[in-house]
Amino acid sequence: MPNRRRFIQTAAGAALLGPSWTARALSRQAPMLTRAIPATGEALPVIGLGTADTFNVPPGDAAALAPLAQVLDTLLQAGGSLIDTAPSYGHAEAVTGALLARNGGLWSQAFLATKISTQGHESAMRQLRQSQKALGSDKLDLVQVHNLIDTANQLALLRDLKRQGVIRYVGITHYADHAHDELTALVERERPDFVQVNLSVGARNAEKRLLPACQARGVAVLVNRPFQDGALFRQVRGMALPPLAAELGCTSWAQLFLKFIIGHPAVTAVIPATSKPANMADNARAGFGQQPDAALRERIAALLA
Repeated sequence: MPNRRRFIQTAAGAALLGPSWTARALSRQAPMLTRAIPATGEALPVIGLGTADTFNVPPGDAAALAPLAQVLDTLLQAGGSLIDTAPSYGHAEAVTGALLARNGGLWSQAFLATKISTQGHESAMRQLRQSQKALGSDKLDLVQVHNLIDTANQLALLRDLKRQGVIRYVGITHYADHAHDELTALVERERPDFVQVNLSVGARNAEKRLLPACQARGVAVLVNRPFQDGALFRQVRGMALPPLAAELGCTSWAQLFLKFIIGHPAVTAVIPATSKPANMADNARAGFGQQPDAALRERIAALLA
């Protein structure tokens, strides 16, 4: 049974031929699965790209930028569009902007999501202007209140910017289970366009109250930490893929872990971070083919119980 290492070895060879080769291999299938953003009905591809840590390289370092350019190209050519970043991710916004500026500009192919992570109106506006400059775009698709910092004030600001047409969607984020109750209360009271939250086959607390609340209120869900910062791969190290992987067309544990997330009906998209083109191609494959129903999700979860 193929596993992630074997796939990555194959994909790494493909990456030497350039990301377009990998994207053509993906595009032989049906288009990447999309989910509707409840606030508007706009279709968003289910596999996106996170940039925390992985895109924090010096913007002028050509050697460091080269694989990241392939990562971005592989995402776009596979049919993905969502790129999630933040001012607190070091150089990630500037690197994202530099990569999107290539080839006459790739902004029209991207769904750009960033964050506000500061206190007060003036500080938030300075941060937003810096994000626009770094990303090379005056109009941002999604701006999120990062980790519930000064939430009430920043939500009000973002809603005003949405009315002005500066941003298209408003969101709130967190990365840890302890914030789920507060996120749930905000979803029920404030009904933001998006919530970004941690969810994985090994960390399912969001399924208890938060995801049902998002479904009930029509709030899109982005999922961070889908591999629990690599802990899931360490847990299955040396294990062959189970037979049920073939039922979903999965050729790696990464695809199985991502399909577990996508299979939840409340999830709009998942944003695994990577600096490796082969991993991006592997992740993108999870957006194609059959997705698990509730019963199959439980069978996947039982593998790690």
